[in-house]
Amino acid sequence: MGMDLVPVYADGASSSEGMISINPVVVQNMNVRTAKVQQKDLSTVVRAVGKVDYDEQKLFTVSPKISGWVEQLYVDYTGKMVQRGQPLFSIYSPELVTTQREYLLALKTQKKVASSSFETIRSGGSSLLDATRQRLEYWDIPDSEIKQLEQSGEVKKAITLKSPASGIVLHKNAIEGEYIKASTPAYKIADLSTIWVQTSVYDYEVPWIEEGQPAQMELSYQPGKTYEGIVAYVYPTLDQKTRTVQVRLEFSNPNLELKPGMFANVSIQTRPKNNVTVIPNEAIIRTGERNIVFVAKGEGSFEPREVTLGMEGGERNNEIEILEGVKPGEEIVTSAQFLFDSESRLQEAIQKMLQQKQDTSDMENMDMSGGEMNHDETPVDTTDHSNMDMTGGEMNHDEMPADTTDHSNMNM
Repeated sequence: MGMDLVPVYADGASSSEGMISINPVVVQNMNVRTAKVQQKDLSTVVRAVGKVDYDEQKLFTVSPKISGWVEQLYVDYTGKMVQRGQPLFSIYSPELVTTQREYLLALKTQKKVASSSFETIRSGGSSLLDATRQRLEYWDIPDSEIKQLEQSGEVKKAITLKSPASGIVLHKNAIEGEYIKASTPAYKIADLSTIWVQTSVYDYEVPWIEEGQPAQMELSYQPGKTYEGIVAYVYPTLDQKTRTVQVRLEFSNPNLELKPGMFANVSIQTRPKNNVTVIPNEAIIRTGERNIVFVAKGEGSFEPREVTLGMEGGERNNEIEILEGVKPGEEIVTSAQFLFDSESRLQEAIQKMLQQKQDTSDMENMDMSGGEMNHDETPVDTTDHSNMDMTGGEMNHDEMPADTTDHSNMNM
């Protein structure tokens, strides 16, 4: 590309490992862009897909506390809207009839003994009445019906169970004429004045999410309309397959436009982190072992700098917090930095290779003993070895015995 990349030196030595210098004309031709390191508030908007669900805190189950037969159904199908206090069904129970009679009898007895001069008799009558009344209250017989029983003195064959809240009937198990046991769920009612929206966010987004943060929701089948809610709860567990954490949002639903099962697009506006060092995300070179940015030093000089990363943010997660490595006001490269990184690595490798070659050359020129050897002082061996015995002494040829054996008649 015609780049004139040369190492930068100060006083004949390398000023910074990997620092490079580029001709300003080449920098302009490469369209190198830079940005200043800023210190500002950092926030983000977390976007996800959610699903409308029932508010579990507003689900109600209607179960009789006495066994009996369903006399009449006032709400006879699932999905019907009911109001708080609206009759659901009536149940006939022989046990309930007996208890009402006992209560009327205890009431008459209490009135008769109220004028007695004996305290024991008066307290006994009151205790019997209280015990019978308490039994009716344990069966969820309302005070209004107990008062009506006291005034009329007539025993009712059936007792009516009413809705504990306004909402819709999700389940109906009561059938007219059927025997129903105590504690059997007869109706399940959901109050839809508020609803939950269950959504999931990725693990790296979790540090931004806090309970109480504002949330917005849009439905594809109601374009242009935005619902306002809050973050109600962040679940403490992580889905290991999707690497997401479930978050529960809460929205008001006064007109019952939001129906459980709907899908929605949700966004959570996070609270900002104040006065943090921020750079563009695109300025970072991630090598897997470290994170590097190139700092523009002026006059075509660029210095690689290792940085410690914090949280990602910005409108589109295009900014990132820097915990260590650069300071506000410094100029960093945001484009073509990969070319700088390649050149910086190449120069670093060349410098190491040249240094290794120089070290090897110096070792070859060094004397292994640490000094020079004087060849004139080498001793000369002048000993005559011609007459030396193999055992280390001289051999006398006159002392060797002569062989006088006649070999002519030797049998082969």
